[in-house]
Amino acid sequence: MTRYFDPYDADRPLAMKCSCGRDHTLADHQRELSAGDAATVLRARSEQADFEDYSRDFIEATLVKALFPQDALRRRFLRAVGRNTAMAAIASVLPIAPLQAMAQDKGALEKKDLKIGFIPITCATPLIMAHPLGFYEKQGLSVQVVKTAGWALIRDKMINKEYDATHFLSPMPLAISLGVGSNPVAMNVATIQNTNGQAITLATKHKDKRDPKDWKGFKFAVPFEYSMHNFLLRYYVAEAGLDPDRDIQIRVVPPPEMVANLRAGNIDGFLGPDPFNQRAVFEEVGFIHLLTRELWNGHPCCAFGTSTEFIQQNPNTFAALYRAVLTAAAMARKPENRELIAKVISPQAYLNQPETVVAQVLTGKFADGLGGVKNVPDRADFDPIPWQSMAVWILTQMKRWGYVKGEVNYKQIAEKVFLLTDAKKTMKQLDQKVPDGAYPKFTIMGKVFDADKPEPYLASFAIKRT
Repeated sequence: MTRYFDPYDADRPLAMKCSCGRDHTLADHQRELSAGDAATVLRARSEQADFEDYSRDFIEATLVKALFPQDALRRRFLRAVGRNTAMAAIASVLPIAPLQAMAQDKGALEKKDLKIGFIPITCATPLIMAHPLGFYEKQGLSVQVVKTAGWALIRDKMINKEYDATHFLSPMPLAISLGVGSNPVAMNVATIQNTNGQAITLATKHKDKRDPKDWKGFKFAVPFEYSMHNFLLRYYVAEAGLDPDRDIQIRVVPPPEMVANLRAGNIDGFLGPDPFNQRAVFEEVGFIHLLTRELWNGHPCCAFGTSTEFIQQNPNTFAALYRAVLTAAAMARKPENRELIAKVISPQAYLNQPETVVAQVLTGKFADGLGGVKNVPDRADFDPIPWQSMAVWILTQMKRWGYVKGEVNYKQIAEKVFLLTDAKKTMKQLDQKVPDGAYPKFTIMGKVFDADKPEPYLASFAIKRT
């Protein structure tokens, strides 16, 4: 479907040609396509039908290794005859097909009825869309996704085992595991739910104050202390020479309440998740100062995770959850699915937001509140890799601002909490592209972060609490 986007009115067509072949406008097409129809279309697009195929390579590799335990001999054999010929020869004497069938029998689920918490923001798109699209059900799970009022409640319900798994802010499992802000309980990040997907939004009265050096005395909202929102806002204003603890006020406000607080004048702005940045523009009470991708393109935001105890007690159930969420993430990453996904997750049971607001966030074609229309396709992305260098960066900022004190074993904590190996393994099983490494470098506001040198990085900042 080709269209020229009008971000101010999704129902006002400009010029379009509908790919369905019917002679009607996109607005007519969208009216005819209910959220249920959209879910059906997305489900049909899913490439998840044969999860079981992942076992083929595993079985074949295991057989070759068993027959040729010496690496050099095994490589020489495969080079000499080729993989297909080798497997045909082995199949003539060993029952590969039955072995593959046995491998496809996933372990019995320890627990089928699950509660998963989420905050109604676009960051949770994979976790949410997996529900109406039947991805949990496909894995034999009966999942209730529970809309939750705020992050402190998410934390408490996970600690009290009221939720089996949840939508987390990426720093939360680190903080909870360390006992920062709560009793220590071992938590894990299974996947990153979204990258980018945040913005700094200011009240319309501040259109003439685009330089953060002019923000002294401003009141800002973030969704939680242990959030990328808090750490990126602090980073940004500190780079402008402001002390975030002395020159501005930072308040914790649940995301659904941010726009109302902006309208009431209780805050001057917020660094928050979408769709509330776009909702502020939609309500004409705020403008998008910048997308956080401009600070760190590809930064983590939210995560999917659970307690270490749950994983240990329910390994097969956890694996099934993993498959469902990673399948949803792979679908969400495709631009051609974004408008349909917006339709699926906008209803009251999930985000409870105008579809046009959610679509602007997911497609990256949006009004900025300053009279401009932007096209930023990666405004929000859903790369699921829980890079351990992301965890190390978060820990440096927790130490920078006094949330943790003393010596920090950065990599040990990162590797314990961020389940990178598990994510890669499950992605490979789902025939998804798996990147190499564990500690890639990142560039944040022009400064390269190397997870091998966290303390020198921390020492390089002029404004810090340590």
